[in-house]
Amino acid sequence: MNKQRRILLTLATGAACIPCAAFAQRQAGTPLRIGYIDTASASTAGNRLDRLRAGLRDLGRTEGTDIVIDARWAESAYQGLPAIAASVLAQKPDLIVAAGPAAIQAMRKATATVPIVFAASGDPLVFGFVQSLSRPGGNVTGVSSVGADLSGKYLEVLREAIPSLSTVAVLVNPGHPGHPDYLRSIQAATPASMRVIPLQAADANRIEAAFDAVRQARAQALIVLGDGLFFSQARRIAELAIQQRLPTLFSSREPVQAGGLMSYGPNLAEQFYRAASYVDKILRGARPADLPVEQPTTFELVINLATAKAIGLTLRQALLLRADVLL
Repeated sequence: MNKQRRILLTLATGAACIPCAAFAQRQAGTPLRIGYIDTASASTAGNRLDRLRAGLRDLGRTEGTDIVIDARWAESAYQGLPAIAASVLAQKPDLIVAAGPAAIQAMRKATATVPIVFAASGDPLVFGFVQSLSRPGGNVTGVSSVGADLSGKYLEVLREAIPSLSTVAVLVNPGHPGHPDYLRSIQAATPASMRVIPLQAADANRIEAAFDAVRQARAQALIVLGDGLFFSQARRIAELAIQQRLPTLFSSREPVQAGGLMSYGPNLAEQFYRAASYVDKILRGARPADLPVEQPTTFELVINLATAKAIGLTLRQALLLRADVLL
């Protein structure tokens, strides 16, 4: 081996070990700092952070002793995410956990060096968060949630609940980076006999106007796309839907617990529990670039029977038997 190659090898090896050495040094003294950024609010999505904490505890991490978690919530205001990302980085975190595509996107733009672990990500390939699922590359990895490719399943579940379904509205947040793709996917999966009506709500004040449009269009059901704003406003959305006797379908169980009719998708809270293993591995010296993205393997159908009764909808026994959770 010539001298130049030895120098390059030494430099490469040293660079690869910098994070390991830094973590080891911090562990010997002050706690490792974990930044947490979420597009939703603590009041509606706090269970995500709770499950992350539970996962870290089960892996032997003690908050306040060897780790500190600095949580920031965007409160569904996507325009504020760059400033929140900057404030997270100002605390000099050893690692960042980002929840929701917009938050992940903001953190990726803010740093290419601090490790980022994601959950509730949508499709990380579609958003360009990783180079591949098996070898993410860069400083980002985590637990993927399925985005647009569940669209056909949404329609299938709704048609089973409402056999005469011919008009379905889709609530879209124009500020969400993935909603245009999700909407196109739903439209592509819609049979010719069915009409899809997109409705936009960029903030909480516009949700009632969207429901006015639902009424005017005489939609028979509403698909609410996954989003920090709609997650935070789930109870209000459910109340408006019940007033109109309108069946709703969400992408996760929490809005159904708040009064929505149904949801189909992965258990988002449990994704954060699984994300804890990525945090632990990286804090022990693993590189995000080398940790394959985990994809959900199970999807749950959740049905709120009280809401079905409130809107006067009688659900088929076959659909009820398919449900993983009945509320």
